[in-house]
Parts: sequence; structure tokens; C-alpha cells
Amino acid sequence: MKNKKNALPIFLAFLAMGFGDVVGPLTSQLQNEYALSNLAAGMVTFMGFIMFGVLSVPLGIYQDRKGKKHVLQLGLMAALLGLVLPIFGHYSSFLLLLFALLLLGTGATLLQVAGNPIMRDVSPEGKFARNLSFGQFVKAIGSLSGALIPLLAAKYWGMDWKLLFPIYSLLVAITLIYLLFTKVEEEKEEKAVPATLKSCLGLLKNPLVATMVLGIFLYVGAEVSMSAKLPNYLAQKFNFDIKTLGLWGTLFFFIALMTGRFLGGVVLNWMPPRHFLIFTTFISLLGLFGLFIAPNPVLGFVSIASIGLGFANIFPLIFSITVDAMPERSNEISGLMVTAIIGGAFVPVVFGFVADAFSLMAGFIVPVLCMVYILYLSLKK
Repeated sequence: MKNKKNALPIFLAFLAMGFGDVVGPLTSQLQNEYALSNLAAGMVTFMGFIMFGVLSVPLGIYQDRKGKKHVLQLGLMAALLGLVLPIFGHYSSFLLLLFALLLLGTGATLLQVAGNPIMRDVSPEGKFARNLSFGQFVKAIGSLSGALIPLLAAKYWGMDWKLLFPIYSLLVAITLIYLLFTKVEEEKEEKAVPATLKSCLGLLKNPLVATMVLGIFLYVGAEVSMSAKLPNYLAQKFNFDIKTLGLWGTLFFFIALMTGRFLGGVVLNWMPPRHFLIFTTFISLLGLFGLFIAPNPVLGFVSIASIGLGFANIFPLIFSITVDAMPERSNEISGLMVTAIIGGAFVPVVFGFVADAFSLMAGFIVPVLCMVYILYLSLKK
């Protein structure tokens, strides 16, 4: 019998997971403050996502032995350390901030590795995809706050992005304490041997796993590119001020993500995950094409909303489709899937390179190509 109360700290962990997405809205703010090129600004997202590629597979193996709750706790501790470091360092340097984002990204990596499969342990039979979409909805609230808090801080309190760190620190500390006192019964799948690095990487020989992992890589890269560059899009195409009005692009994008994830949790009660993946990818591409042809800010924001609604459920859909196909390998699949989140480190750098070489709008071709692959993936039998 699944205890709904046991799921509450898991959903709070998803909220903390969303704090790692702060590197998106921070990118445009730091780029403006330090007069960085598009390529140099990509280092902010690079530091936030690089640990997904370094740690995820080893963590999947470690988790197979030590348990998901244990890894979830370690993730909250790492994130908390990264959040308090700039506070005690008085935000003294850009290098300190980059190191803090590296620690926050490390925490987000652990939370992703443990959070996605442990949701299956606290979900009723057949409701894993639904709960994972609701979890991503909660994560989107955390992601949304990265743009919303600086806007409110600037308008009402004469402050800026620095306010994010004490607020996030408090919420992560509360989640960690709650989780420590919560019992989670983890389902143990029968396997002949425990997971190893060889068995984990060996899953990439499975065509389903390999194509889905690449799908996660490209999707996350596209999402991070959008959250980082939408303020620049509004500033260049519609002359929005990037420090104030520009952030509304990222904020609107995250609101659409959050709304889409909530609706996805409802829709998945009656629509098969693979059919929903086809639909949501098509909506994403419509919005991306809209960015290129929008003649005014209203249609620009409509396009941004369409992208956010379409992007909203792609990650949980790809993840749940793969895990449901091979539930006995959930820890290893989780490690591979979360490793693929490193796409958030590399795809924005490619975006920045294209934008510097040609134009900002040319850079948006990069997420378009990412989503074309996802559409192919969704249609593949």
C-alpha cells in the first residue's frame, strides 16, 4: 500500500531539483552585467549541467547498492552547500559563483538520479507516468522562481538575483529535514547480479535505450537554450530591456512549462504516453517556428507559451516509457538518462557559437533541430 504522505518529501525534492535550473535565467543577467559574449555566457549553463555527465552513471550504480533515499539526501546536502557558499562569500567574485553553481548542479544531478525512479516507489500501480509529470510540474515551480524572484526583488525591494540564494537555502534545508524523518519503502527488483559500470553502459546497446538517452540529451539542451536566450530574443527583436522586461520571456516560458506539466498529469490518466509524446512535440515545433515569424511581442509570447506547453512533458514521457519497458533496470536507466542531462551544458554552447558566428535568430535553429529528432523518436515504432 503506497502512503501518500511518503510522496510529499519526494515532491519537495522535485521542487529543489528545479532550483538547479536557475542557471538559465542567470545567464542573461550575468551576460549583461559582465558584458560576456554568447559563447562565454554559455559557461554559466555549462557549470550548472556538466556534473550530470560526470556523475550520473556512477551514481546509478552506487544507488543500486545504497538506495534511492540515501542518494536523494546526498543531493539535498550538495545543493545546500552550493547555495550557502555565495552567501558566506558575500558574492565576492564570478569564479565563486561558478563554483557554487557547480555544487548546485552536483546536487541537482543526485536529485535527478534518485528522484525519478523513487517516484515509482511511492506511486500507485499504473500511475508512475502521471506522478512523474506532476513531479515535473512541481520542479517547474522551482525553475519558474529563478526568473520570478529577481523580477520581484528588483521591483519591490531594490534587490536582484542574489536574493535567490537565501530563499533556496531555506527551502532545501526544510526538504532535507522532512526527508530524514520520512520512511520510504523502495521496491527491489529481482536481478541475478547488481548493477556495474559495464552493465549500465551495456544498456546503450539496446536501441530503445540508446535513442531515448539521445532524446533526453537534445531535449534538455533545447530547454536550457530557450530559458537562457529568450530574454536576448525579446531584447533584440522587440527592444525589451534585458534586465527587467527581458526576464519576462524566461518567466513566461517557465509558467507555460509549469502549466503544461500539471495538465500532462491529468491527460496521462487517459492518453497513452507515446501518443502524448507525439502531440506535445508537434506543439513545441509550432512554437519554435513562431519565434521566427512573430511580427509583434504578443505573437512572440504566444510562441513562447506554445514552446513551454510542448516542452513540458517530454522529459517524464521519455523517462517513463523507457523505465516501464525495462523496470528491472530502473537504476541503471536512471543513471544513463540523467547523464544525458549534460545536453544542458553543451547544446547552449553550440547555440552561442552559431549565434556569434551568424545571428541570434540563427542560433534558434539549434533547438529546432533538437525537437525534430524528438518528433522522429516519438513516431518511431
